[in-house]
Amino acid sequence: MEQNTPPLARFDISAQEINQVVTDFYAEVRSHPVLGPIFAAHVTDWPAHEEKIAGFWRNAILRERSYSGNPMRLHVSTPEIEPEHFAQWLALFHAVLARRVSPQQARAWGALADRIGEGFRAGVVSMRQPKDAPPRLF
Repeated sequence: MEQNTPPLARFDISAQEINQVVTDFYAEVRSHPVLGPIFAAHVTDWPAHEEKIAGFWRNAILRERSYSGNPMRLHVSTPEIEPEHFAQWLALFHAVLARRVSPQQARAWGALADRIGEGFRAGVVSMRQPKDAPPRLF
């Protein structure tokens, strides 16, 4: 592991390690029976997508300012993405983390991914329900 982690980073990990996790993860996504077709319908340039998402994670973990976009809007506006897909996404992501990074990094990054994934899942549920419906809390 590199020792030049930025001082404001959430935990000790290098940009290259983040990039590699993202590359490995999307290799798994492409062959996943449920997630693969959803991503394939929307991602036409995998290297560009992987770089954008690696930028998201470098921003979230290393505070690099390497990402711009509105991922919540994207997830909510993609009708193929259902709330139950986030648990599958997270399970696959945790499996890649367990194989690719140290246990400490996997715990820290996994906890962050869980919080972000739950936020996206809740946003999809909330923003897709009728305006006059009571809130769904699950």
